[in-house]
Amino acid sequence: MKNTNEEISIAVDIIKSAILQSQIKAVKAVNQEQLALYYGIGRYVSYNTRNKNWGKGVIDTISQQLKKELPGLRGFSERNIKNMRTFYEEWKCLENGDTNSAVPTAEIENQSHNSAVGTAELQIQKLEIVQIPDFPLFEFLSLGFTHHIAILTKVKDIEQRKFYIRFACESKVKVEDLEALIDDDLYSRRGSLPNNFTKTIPDKLQAFRAISMFKDEYLLDFINVEELFVRDKDQDERVVEQAIIHNVKNFIMTFGNDFTFVGNQYRLEKYGEIQFPDLLFFNRELKALVCVELKSEPFKTAYLGQLAGYLRILDDEVRKPDENPSIGILLCSNANSKFVEYVIQDYDKPMGVATYRTTMDMDDRLRKALPDIEQLKALLNKEKD
Repeated sequence: MKNTNEEISIAVDIIKSAILQSQIKAVKAVNQEQLALYYGIGRYVSYNTRNKNWGKGVIDTISQQLKKELPGLRGFSERNIKNMRTFYEEWKCLENGDTNSAVPTAEIENQSHNSAVGTAELQIQKLEIVQIPDFPLFEFLSLGFTHHIAILTKVKDIEQRKFYIRFACESKVKVEDLEALIDDDLYSRRGSLPNNFTKTIPDKLQAFRAISMFKDEYLLDFINVEELFVRDKDQDERVVEQAIIHNVKNFIMTFGNDFTFVGNQYRLEKYGEIQFPDLLFFNRELKALVCVELKSEPFKTAYLGQLAGYLRILDDEVRKPDENPSIGILLCSNANSKFVEYVIQDYDKPMGVATYRTTMDMDDRLRKALPDIEQLKALLNKEKD
């Protein structure tokens, strides 16, 4: 649809007036006022674009003209104006109380004398809040617009959005870090690994990075299960350890990115007492040593005390001044996650408890469907011939 210069000028004047009004009030409530402004402009733009009052390229033209008439104005590029429209359209259901949430409102009223032009009157009114139980209202109003857009763009579920709003506000995370954690599905993984990271790691972003870094279960399919369960448990743990050492690349790939292997049976000494943690890694993203202790038996509370002792010595004797506190991961054959979560909170060292599986732990039907080693060798040799 073709638009006249008069229509575009009217649109520019309306938005410019709203911006100037908002800037006057912004001294008292910068972020809330900005959200109200963006929501109102988003509503105005949505009305005119979705109803096809504006033709193609009008938003870009409005953006360019605003920059000319308000030198130094930032945040009103074509892309950001479209983001304002997204902000309104994603939260507009709140006006009708259709979801468990809340939003600052900025009213747009249709004026009969503007009907020929096909625009709506934009008014930024007093900030009104609809209070709904369980919605992070304070965090919502405190969160920056770019964080809001990152969440709205990457997350569609309302419960997940509420979680990331709380997280972003509490951790003061940068937008790029927030996007990375959303991509890592922090929401789904935050409760899978029993841990005490949020209690023991002061930096909330660091704590949630650690949570998203580790799984609650690992498949160590490179372990020769025929060597297990034929000796005592200490020998079984050594078998698992040696299998990991000989397949350290596979183990690191199983654990995730940015892990560097430091050593196994790493010698620690304090006050004449010598300790040997099973595996020691360094994670570049966390900037912390990661101590992995292997147990071939189900979880026991005593294992946490042993691991906490290793972490204390690592922090005192091995950790460098620019590194974060060491993190411990207890890798057991089995664990009651609710019980682990309950008892681990009393420890002041950051620790998590994961379990591991081998091919022996697979469902019998699945395991029987897989060829054994000799069959696999025969198949490979046949293929080679």
